[in-house]
Amino acid sequence: MSRSPHVRGPLLAATASALLAACASSPPPAPPAAAPAPPRQIAEAGTVPRAVANLASASGSLVSGRLLLQPVAEGVRMRGQVGGLVRNGAHGLQVHERGDCSAVDARSAGRYYDPLAGARQDGAVGASPGRIVAGPDGVATVDLVVRGAVLGGGSDNDILGRSLLVLGATPGAISARVACGVVTAAE
Repeated sequence: MSRSPHVRGPLLAATASALLAACASSPPPAPPAAAPAPPRQIAEAGTVPRAVANLASASGSLVSGRLLLQPVAEGVRMRGQVGGLVRNGAHGLQVHERGDCSAVDARSAGRYYDPLAGARQDGAVGASPGRIVAGPDGVATVDLVVRGAVLGGGSDNDILGRSLLVLGATPGAISARVACGVVTAAE
């Protein structure tokens, strides 16, 4: 006994609908696995014997200064003076990922940069040079080491061409970017 075409049509339509519904309720395909990040290229030494960072005011501050940078066994040593700071105040001094101080608030310098770990979120701690403390005249004498950093060569821990930022110390301006300077090779 054969079925009439009138019964076969609705039966095929019902079967097709059931199959489409089953496909629609299937979980979406898993995204492809992310490729592991390439290993960081960490150099033991750089190619530049001296560098400088001329710090200019940012965020409407009056902070400025000049830092000389030289390779040492532990990393890169920074020495110099920064003025226009809050008197007797502690300020942050950090390396940032991009050598760009063009924005009024220095946000163009990007995120905090740890030479051994890469770019990190603002406020992260690690190999940041650290704190500088201004005297009663608002001037801080800087003598800090950026551990694990090198000058030149293009490795991941190279800070040549990156920015140095001074962070604010006044209520309401803590962590404000008050000065910025790009690390450039010195003659």
